[in-house]
Amino acid sequence: MSIIYTKESLIARLKEIRSMGWIQGRDTRNDGNVGNTLEDLLGITENNLPIPNAAEWELKAQRKNTASLMTMFHMEPSPRALRLVPQELIPIYGWKHNKRNRAGEHYAENERSFRMTMNAVSPTDRGFKIKIDKNERKFIVYFDGNAVDSRHSEWLEMVKQNLSNFKDYVAPYWGFDDVFHKAGKKLPNCFYVVADNKVENGREMFLYEKIYKLSHFSLDKFVEAVENGMIYIEFDARTGHNHGSKFRMKNGGLQNLYDNVEII
Repeated sequence: MSIIYTKESLIARLKEIRSMGWIQGRDTRNDGNVGNTLEDLLGITENNLPIPNAAEWELKAQRKNTASLMTMFHMEPSPRALRLVPQELIPIYGWKHNKRNRAGEHYAENERSFRMTMNAVSPTDRGFKIKIDKNERKFIVYFDGNAVDSRHSEWLEMVKQNLSNFKDYVAPYWGFDDVFHKAGKKLPNCFYVVADNKVENGREMFLYEKIYKLSHFSLDKFVEAVENGMIYIEFDARTGHNHGSKFRMKNGGLQNLYDNVEII
């Protein structure tokens, strides 16, 4: 059974963890190790903090010098009833899936992949970026064939042919209000902990240095972060299997999405 915290007792425990100095990570050096180790120290099983009689709180932990993106939440593009990732993005834009399956065998010749991370500042090498339409209040998947790198010229010709055959193409999008509802439900209030890290004797060590108490998630600040390229949208799908679409964020920016920021 998880430990039950009040906000005050949680803050006290986080301060204790900060004062412990360098702490050996759980067991691995994957991206989740920094958060998993903190959860172990807090005695909780998931990052949804057990704080009764208060608004929901989320726990997020991140290495201070990491180049990895932080996953904020999963959300499929609209109109969701059309299942646009498997029904549209993969058939039109998917490229040959070169990895092997779990049995070590190559995927079938017609297996297609749509794994891509895009932002609103610059297009990917395949010409994708986030278009922000403030009048329609949408984040839109925008494709610009002129921005495709020459390495993908053969793929681009295939895409042009596919688009000509797709008469009812609908550009996938996320409505501002839907995103705010999802983010506000997932991250309404947050304890954000930033850790230094090093490796000793093959084991990752953490020094949990900074603790932020964040409340009142702001849609305006979220839109601004997308505009500035701090927030990305990531697709991870292949023929017959969609791992989900995610909103992800660059290191060190989570505190900029809230109206109330308290450094503990």
